[in-house]
Amino acid sequence: MTYTYRTKGTCSRQITVDLDENNIIQNVQFLGGCNGNTQGVARLCVGHPAQEVIDLLSGVDCNGRGTSCPDQLSKALREAMAQQEK
Repeated sequence: MTYTYRTKGTCSRQITVDLDENNIIQNVQFLGGCNGNTQGVARLCVGHPAQEVIDLLSGVDCNGRGTSCPDQLSKALREAMAQQEK
């Protein structure tokens, strides 16, 4: 399943995630943001269970914004998993 999430409060504008039927992350793509950092985060997530990545990245803050690209990815994964359950 492919899910697209519009970010809030970050330099990246959008995150697209692909989850398999077991909620294992197959692909992550950020639109915008710090290119090297978002590529690194995306590569580290591939092959891992979505819930594991949510637990690791939820609450990461970028310069006092209250969120970050990794935090927004955790939100995208939560929504994607909820969609997949429907």
